Amino acid sequence: MIQAPPPPPPAFEAPAPERSVDTVQDLRVAAALTNAQVQVDSRFRGASIVLYGAVFNPTDDPTDVVVVVRGPDEPVRLVKKTRNLGVWLNSRPVLFEGAPGFYMTASTRPLSDIAGFGQLRRLGVGVDHLRIDAPEESRTVTRYGVRDVVISRLGEDYLDWRRAVIRLREAAALYNTDPDGVTFVDRGLFRAEVELPAIAPTGEYHAEVWLFRDGEPAGVSNLTLTVAKVGFERDVYEFAHRRPWTYGVLCVLLAAGIGYAASRVLGRR
Repeated sequence: MIQAPPPPPPAFEAPAPERSVDTVQDLRVAAALTNAQVQVDSRFRGASIVLYGAVFNPTDDPTDVVVVVRGPDEPVRLVKKTRNLGVWLNSRPVLFEGAPGFYMTASTRPLSDIAGFGQLRRLGVGVDHLRIDAPEESRTVTRYGVRDVVISRLGEDYLDWRRAVIRLREAAALYNTDPDGVTFVDRGLFRAEVELPAIAPTGEYHAEVWLFRDGEPAGVSNLTLTVAKVGFERDVYEFAHRRPWTYGVLCVLLAAGIGYAASRVLGRR
């Protein structure tokens, strides 16, 4: 007896994809990095990282995007040339407790055209509004046998020293401002390049992607970038920081050994 084949299973209809309510109704920005970790070794000559993202804008109101990348804070030691009795000498060193080792801003147009001075200062966006840590009161400390003056943020000369920090970091390509660094490649899609020089400090970097509309912040996306030493350089770096005295003694012994070997070789000629 021949049996009829079983009926085919009912066709499965996938539910229609639902659009995110936030995407439809809210103004927001989303961003990402092409590489969230940079490895530093003896061959490191700098790195170029692309930051890309999208602006979800349910209206036709124009918006601006500002990218801020800030590296780990580190102390800054400065001296000033002063003339005494016709001789140029270094002044007593001035020590800032912390300044970003790397700082860059990129935007769709100049920051002054995007938001007002007060708004940028409140957000700390732009090198002119960069927060450089300094103590409330001046004091003198001794580090490695050198007496440094820790400058007060309330002192009259704070702004002069602060400008010197920024000028030196800009000359070293560690601070950068690009008013045309953010470009829209398509409707709502943008990109910016983060250029890290060879002397960029290692550590954790923080990136903020601000979305502005009518001079007010309308959204922000936060990203993290890690710059880390790898290989033999990392081992030496960690050993030097874990055991500084042992590292110093070994460096002296190594230098003495190389000097002795060189004198023996040259003495035979």
